[in-house]
Amino acid sequence: MITKSSGFSLIELLVVVAIIGILSSIGVVSYNGYVSGTKQKSAENAMQQISLAQTEYYSDNSEYYTGTETGSCTPDDQTSNDIEDALFGGGDVITKEAGYDMCIAKDGTSYIVTATNGDKTLTMTANGTWTGK
Repeated sequence: MITKSSGFSLIELLVVVAIIGILSSIGVVSYNGYVSGTKQKSAENAMQQISLAQTEYYSDNSEYYTGTETGSCTPDDQTSNDIEDALFGGGDVITKEAGYDMCIAKDGTSYIVTATNGDKTLTMTANGTWTGK
């Protein structure tokens, strides 16, 4: 006499686990892309705020704030803190959660804002020209 089992076979369970694994890996990749894009947008917004603060700084001092007198700079925690102190009175505009450090370099009579997170570098000139987006 043949009896019918009401459970799942091992093959059926393995197929379900494989499908769940595939779906979760797709979800993790999508989520990581979303987080990376959000962090970049946060850095771009901070750079725009720096540009606006530079206009105010120029009105008060007849020159732009630059962390260095050379044509380039290397962003790190110190340069980010210096920007916040000089342009924002110590306010937390360059958030650590975004993962980007920033610096401002002199460009003739103007400036260039550079942001980097180790893998990606963004730059913005005083007239709003972007590279690295």
